[in-house]
Amino acid sequence: MRSRVVVTGLGIVSPIGIGISNFWKAALEGQSGVSAITSFDPIPLDGYRSKVAGQVRDFAIERFLNSPHGERVDRYAQFALVSTQEALADSGLQMAKENSHRVGIIVGAGMGGMVMAEREITQLYQQQKPHRVHPNFIPTITLNSASGILAMAYGAKGPNLTISTACSSSAHALGQALHCIREGRADVVITVGADASITPLVFAGFCSLRALSSKFNDQPGKASRPFDRSRDGFVMGEGAGTLILESAAHAKKRKAKVYAEIVGYAATSEAYHMVIPREDGIEVAHTMQLALTDAGMTPSQVDYINAHATSTAIGDAVEATAIRRLFKSRTDKIAVNATKSLIGHTLGAAGAIGGIASVLALHTGNIHPTANYDDPDPACPLAGLSLSAQERRVKVSLLNAFGFGSNNAAVVFKQATK
Repeated sequence: MRSRVVVTGLGIVSPIGIGISNFWKAALEGQSGVSAITSFDPIPLDGYRSKVAGQVRDFAIERFLNSPHGERVDRYAQFALVSTQEALADSGLQMAKENSHRVGIIVGAGMGGMVMAEREITQLYQQQKPHRVHPNFIPTITLNSASGILAMAYGAKGPNLTISTACSSSAHALGQALHCIREGRADVVITVGADASITPLVFAGFCSLRALSSKFNDQPGKASRPFDRSRDGFVMGEGAGTLILESAAHAKKRKAKVYAEIVGYAATSEAYHMVIPREDGIEVAHTMQLALTDAGMTPSQVDYINAHATSTAIGDAVEATAIRRLFKSRTDKIAVNATKSLIGHTLGAAGAIGGIASVLALHTGNIHPTANYDDPDPACPLAGLSLSAQERRVKVSLLNAFGFGSNNAAVVFKQATK
């Protein structure tokens, strides 16, 4: 019999707040964390089509972490350290009392240490002094730098993995953590999503791809508008989210509080296109169904969906089509929201942050609003979307996350049982 897996701790760094209480208060109020980019010094912003992003403001690692580990890593890994510090404290887990080989770390990251990478490559070409490249350049920019530094910070000697599947990275991290505990390879998995790629090169790349919103440069708070008729692309964001997953037996033994249970996961590939999903939504619907089957549930049991909903014309329409394809006539009874409407698209961190919103909805009975849903797009007919916070008894929630490369993930949570 496979182990049940529960969520016992949460931590977050986001454009609408650092810390779960700050994030959740702002989310329920529908506050936007999207703001104007002030500078990519020395590159002028005039050359960028989009000029807004979901930025974590006034972040300085020394304000949140009294440890030398934070000084050695890129901004995205600093975010991961801060969100994990909060999540571990929230969980009440005492690492000194744990079997360190039974505590794992799985991180989802889309881009890795891009802040340092861009800085060092720029200096190399400008100064032409290879011997001046930072000695920690390689271990800092690798995608597993966050999972490595987290293991060192907390002495976690169990499975240590980094999942990188673009925008679905940390949803897959949640799923792999679920499997790891179910299969008895760990009692606890510190599960993290982190990205900090609002950098001159990455931002330029997304602009060149014509993926980013550019209509609302003068009204940043209105730029991220999933499922709205006037959406014109996603808004880049940054941040990190951490969820402490552990076996129900382990949590019960140490009398931990439990936010929710994680019960299902699916991973698929559409094998279709590097950027665009299939317009019929068949593969997305199939992914959601597989996750529900893994959970031992049917579509009739889902109360709430935290949608991937990036605010792109094609992506949102395809997801809405897939939801209707799977849930059929029951679709309009399901609450739906888009966390990206508040903070932008945090890339590899999106699944973890959406997972936190899903868990808090189960735990509190509150579903945060979808900002800027002013003119519902008839191509996205989802009656469960709302500009206002919703109070509902949520027993089962479904998290969607899709990534470049035809990559799909879905995760199922359910209300914790007494």
